[in-house]
Amino acid sequence: MSSRTSQDSPPTPVRAAQIVREYGPFAGAGQIHGITHDGQRVWAATGDRLVAFDPASGEPTRTLDLACDAGTAFDGRYLYQIAEERIDKIDPASGRVLASIPTPGHGHDSGLAWAEGSLWVGQYRDRKIHQIDPETGAIRRTIESNRFVTGVTWVDGELWHGTWEGDESELRRIHPDSGAVLERLEMPPGVGVSGLESDGADLFYCGGGASGKVRAVRRPARSTP
Repeated sequence: MSSRTSQDSPPTPVRAAQIVREYGPFAGAGQIHGITHDGQRVWAATGDRLVAFDPASGEPTRTLDLACDAGTAFDGRYLYQIAEERIDKIDPASGRVLASIPTPGHGHDSGLAWAEGSLWVGQYRDRKIHQIDPETGAIRRTIESNRFVTGVTWVDGELWHGTWEGDESELRRIHPDSGAVLERLEMPPGVGVSGLESDGADLFYCGGGASGKVRAVRRPARSTP
């Protein structure tokens, strides 16, 4: 396992996040934790149930009654959900938990993403992102950040994570090897980012914590580090 440190080295492009749509709050859901996208629907972890909604209409399409207090991911077939000190592998058709592995942060975990055959787990106050084995939970690699880490997502080879400290929140693109900050999208004051997921194209879906909302943010045109 290797560990790399993230440092802001100017100039890091900074721009205002472009929020293009808001969803929710959803009935009975006071918090938004993890977010993922299964190619058609957005899934939001609300604490005691996963809510799937249609991003075109904003209407919920189904729910799964499962513990879900942090990050959510989708590997193309299964959902993965952080619940306290474990990550559950879930069949989205039935809602059945098929397997569980321990979280690297032992309950202090935040975001979750799937990429390159691995799960990527954010560690909020530890300011880290771990790449872990989805079968065992073993840590394969660690990237360090200089800000609290909330949601995590990969898109087109780019690694992005959310930050949320006080009233300030951002989406950050970081170098997947060095952890250097390459790009920053600043959310409006008081608007936080909990979960984070890309739709695989030009949008990010951002959980809004206690607001109960999910926000769609425009992804910047791809740039070269």
